Amino acid sequence: MDFHSGSYGWMQRLHASSWLFLLLLLMQKFERTVSASSYLIGLGSYDITGPAADVNMMGYANTDQVASGVHFRLRARSFIVAEPQGNRVVYVNLDACMASQLVTVKVLERLKARYGGLYTEQNVAISGIHTHAGPGGYLQYVVYIVTSLGFVRQSFDAIVDGIEQSIIQAHENLRPGSILVNKGELLDAGVNRSPSAYLNNPVDERNKYKYDVDKEMTLIKFVDDEWGPIGSFNWFATHGTSMSRTNSLISGDNKGAAARFMEDFFNNPASGKSSSLKVNENSDKLMELAAAFRSLKGQPVSRLWSTTKRVRNATRQANTDRPRFVSAFCQSNCGDVSPNILGAFCTDTGLPCDFNHSTCNGKNELCYGRGPGYPDEFESTRIIGEKQFRKAVELFNKASEQLKGKVGYKHAYVDFSNIEVSLNNKVVKTCPAAMGFAFAAGTTDGPGAFDFKQGDKQGNAFWKLIRNFLRTPSQEQTNCQQPKPILLDTGEMKLPYDWAPSILPVQILRIGQLVILNVPGEFTTMAGRRLRDAVKALLTSGGSKEFNNNVHIVISGLTNTYSQYVTTFEEYQVQRYEGASTLYGPHTLSAYIQEFKKLAAALLSGQPVNAGPQPPDLLDKQISLLAPVVLDATPLGVDFGDVKEDVPSNSTFKRGDVVSVTFWSACPRNDLMTEGTFALVEILRAKTTWDSAYDDDDFCLRFKWSRPAKLSPQSFATIEWRIPRSAVPGIYRVRHFGAAKAITGSISHFSGASSAFVVA
Repeated sequence: MDFHSGSYGWMQRLHASSWLFLLLLLMQKFERTVSASSYLIGLGSYDITGPAADVNMMGYANTDQVASGVHFRLRARSFIVAEPQGNRVVYVNLDACMASQLVTVKVLERLKARYGGLYTEQNVAISGIHTHAGPGGYLQYVVYIVTSLGFVRQSFDAIVDGIEQSIIQAHENLRPGSILVNKGELLDAGVNRSPSAYLNNPVDERNKYKYDVDKEMTLIKFVDDEWGPIGSFNWFATHGTSMSRTNSLISGDNKGAAARFMEDFFNNPASGKSSSLKVNENSDKLMELAAAFRSLKGQPVSRLWSTTKRVRNATRQANTDRPRFVSAFCQSNCGDVSPNILGAFCTDTGLPCDFNHSTCNGKNELCYGRGPGYPDEFESTRIIGEKQFRKAVELFNKASEQLKGKVGYKHAYVDFSNIEVSLNNKVVKTCPAAMGFAFAAGTTDGPGAFDFKQGDKQGNAFWKLIRNFLRTPSQEQTNCQQPKPILLDTGEMKLPYDWAPSILPVQILRIGQLVILNVPGEFTTMAGRRLRDAVKALLTSGGSKEFNNNVHIVISGLTNTYSQYVTTFEEYQVQRYEGASTLYGPHTLSAYIQEFKKLAAALLSGQPVNAGPQPPDLLDKQISLLAPVVLDATPLGVDFGDVKEDVPSNSTFKRGDVVSVTFWSACPRNDLMTEGTFALVEILRAKTTWDSAYDDDDFCLRFKWSRPAKLSPQSFATIEWRIPRSAVPGIYRVRHFGAAKAITGSISHFSGASSAFVVA
C-alpha cells in the first residue's frame, strides 16, 4: 500500500469524522437552544418620576404631604413574553401607588396606534408597587384626586409616557430566551396591621397557615440565550409605607429601593467610580488640589446636560450591546401587611396601641407603626428594601425550574356595583361603592384625623350630617353595605363626574405553569389566599393536562385600575380600615372568586369570555386646580445655579458623613429631568477631569427643594450626600441641574457646582 496515499486517505477520513463530530455537537447545541428558547423575551425600563414639587403625594390622602424633592427616581419596568408564532403577554410594574384606569386606557390607545392589535387590554397588565411617596393626580375618579387639587397633567403624562417607552424597549429587545421560576419565604419584611380582623376568619382556616401574612416571594428569572441572565420580576406582599405620611421626597419606598439595589448589583455601575488619585500617599497635595476647585457660578447649559451626566447613562454606554438588567419588585395581596415590623405604638406614652381599634386613649392620631430603622424612615426603607433584595438574589441564583408551555391570557370588564353571586345555596349581591367611617381613621401606617377610629360599625350623627350634604345613601344601599356605616356613598356620587369606579377589569396572564391573577385593588392576606386556592383548584381539577399540581399562582395587586380594598366576609364584619375600604360590600371577595373562576375555566377550554361593559374615559371631564409656575427669580447679582451654602473650605469627610450644599434654584416642574438628574456627585480623575459618581437615582443622594415663602418666585435646592461605605477615597464636588421659567414663559436650563472636598 502506498503510504502517502494511505495517510492522505486516513487524513481525509479523520477530517470528515471531525466535521461530522462538530456537526453533531452543533446540532446538540442547536437542539438545546431551541428547547431552552420556547419563548421570546424582552425587558424595558423608563423614568416616570414626574413633578418633584407642589404636587400632593398619592397614598396617605394627607393634604400637607406635597412633593418637594427626590429621594430616588421612579421607573416603569416591563417584560414581554411571546411564543415565537403565537400569543404574547405584557406586564408593566410601576413605581407608583397604583395603576389608573385612565392611564391604562391611554396607554392602550398609544399601543394600538403603534402596533395595531398586537397589544390590547386582553394581554397587557399595568401594576403599581404601592409607594405612598409618588406624585398624585393621575387617576380619573374624584375621590382619588381630591387631595391633589384635581387632575395633574404632568403626573399623568410622565406615567403614560414612561409605560409606553418601557414597552417599546421590551418589544424592540425581544430575543430567544428562557424563564426560570423560584419561590421562598421572607420572614421579616411584613406584619399584619389589622390582626383583630384576621382573627375573625374561621379558626380551621387560620390553622392551615403558619403566619397571619403571606411570607412567600415568587420570582421569575429571564435568561437571554446569548447574554445569559438579563432580569427578574418578583411578587411579595408588603405595603409601600416605610416612608411616612410626612415625607415630601419622591421615593419608590421599600420596593423601589429593592429594585434599585438589585439592578445596581447586576449592572455594577460602581465599577466606574474609582479615582486615580492616591489619597493616602499625597494627602497634603490632595487638599491643596481640592482647594483649587472653588464653587462655579451658575451657568446656562443645554437641556441634555442632566441626561448625559447621569451615572447609569454612562454605564449603559459602556455596555451598549448587552441588555440592561431590569429587576422589578411587584406588589401582591398586601392589604393588611405593613412593613413597620416593630409594631404600632402610642406617640405620647410609648405603649402599644389598642388592639381592636388602633387608638391611644381613644384617638387614632397618636397610633403609629414603627419600621425596623425607627425613628429614621429612610433607614426603615433601606432595611425592608434590602431584605427583599437579598431574598430575590438568593431565589435568582438558585432558580432551576423552567417555565414551559403555553402563553395565554383572559380578560373581562365587570360591573362590580351589581354582581349576583351564588353562595351557600342562595344568591347574594354586591353593592354600589361606598366607604365606611373607619376609612377616615386610616391605619397604623398613616393614621387619619378627627374622632374616627378603626372598627367603628355605628358612625356618629355629626359626620352623617356632613355626609348628607354630599349624598344621603338610600336604605337599599345602607342595607347592602351592612355592617358598614356609610361615610361616603361614592358609587352613587356623580358630580362633577364619577367619584368611584364601578366597572373593573379582571385578568389572568399565563406563562407556562405560572399564572398571574391581576386584581384592581388591595386584597388582604386571607382574601388573597382564598382567591389563589379557588383558581388553583379549578386549574388542577378534572385531570387537566394543562396543569397538574405544578402550578405557580401569584396575585398581582393594584393592577390596571384601582378600587381600594378586598377583605374576606368575616374581616368585613369587623370594619377595620380595610373592611371599611372594601367598596362593594361584604360579598366583594366572593364576586372576585366567581369572576376569576370564569376566566380560569376559559383559559383551560380556550373559549372566549364576555368582554363586558367598557369603563369610562373621563379625561375630558377632569378638573385641575393646581396653579401653574408663573416665573422663577433670584436676588440681584445672583444667577440660577449659584451656590448659596457651600461645603466648608478645605473640607475632608469620612464615609458615613453627610455632605450638604444649597444652590439658588427654580421650580422642578419646569422640567422633570426625565431620564436625567437634578443632583450629581462628581469625582476628580487625573487632576483635570470630573466624572459622574452618584446621581439622584442613588439611595444615598437626596435632592430637597424649597421656597423661602409659599408664593415666592425664589427657591433653593439642597443636595445631601450620605457618603456610602463603598465610596472610594478621592476629591469630589456636588452639582445641581435645573430649569427656570421667565415671565414670558420661556424655559432656560442651568447648572452649578460646589467647591471640591476630600473623601478620605
